[in-house]
Amino acid sequence: MPEVIVAKPRVGKFTKNAARRVRVAGKIPAVLYGAGHDPVAIEVDPKQVSNILFSEAGHNSIFDVEIEGQSSAKAMIVDWQREPINDLLLHVDLKRIALDKTLRVKVRVKLLGVPVGVKASGGILDQVLREVEIECLPTDIPSHIDVDVSKLELYQSLRVSDLPHAGSIKFLNAEDATVAHVVSIREEAPTAAETEAAAVAAATAATAAEPEVAKKGKTETDAKKPEAKK
Repeated sequence: MPEVIVAKPRVGKFTKNAARRVRVAGKIPAVLYGAGHDPVAIEVDPKQVSNILFSEAGHNSIFDVEIEGQSSAKAMIVDWQREPINDLLLHVDLKRIALDKTLRVKVRVKLLGVPVGVKASGGILDQVLREVEIECLPTDIPSHIDVDVSKLELYQSLRVSDLPHAGSIKFLNAEDATVAHVVSIREEAPTAAETEAAAVAAATAATAAEPEVAKKGKTETDAKKPEAKK
């Protein structure tokens, strides 16, 4: 059963004070637009929005928006704002969806299994792409794309071309783009702390070496001094 967001039209001036009053009343400001319709300013229940965002499909979920005094519409969440300290929803943008027209969305890639290159060779599985962009009809949007990586050997890569390609879904990323690979522990990029420590060590070594060089070589002044007679 699809989720439902019950909305109420907002009237009057859309100022910061007006938005604050909506939040004090337990709702959040929202805008519904798209599919050839004029944008509609509404207020919605933040709990209903959060339930959708934290569902399996997340922001790719398709749901019904029931606006008081208007016909319901299929929609998706395309943008939202949160309060940075308390992480409370402040505003949400909803987009009307036409079920017979394709959409471009980003879908999470879920890696399954432990690569043989990790178990047998001590490598590390590095996921480069955590999301891929696809194009499909709204009803064909997967909640995530599962791919088995258990057969990946050390130094082997999983590419977009290796992901399950259903006829209803078109991948928009380059087919040779790396999704994940198994790398050696020694090939891991150094951390910022390691890089800084290496730079300090190099500078210290260079400073310590300078007096040693001066002792071993003659200065320009020493070269001009006549040698003492024996």
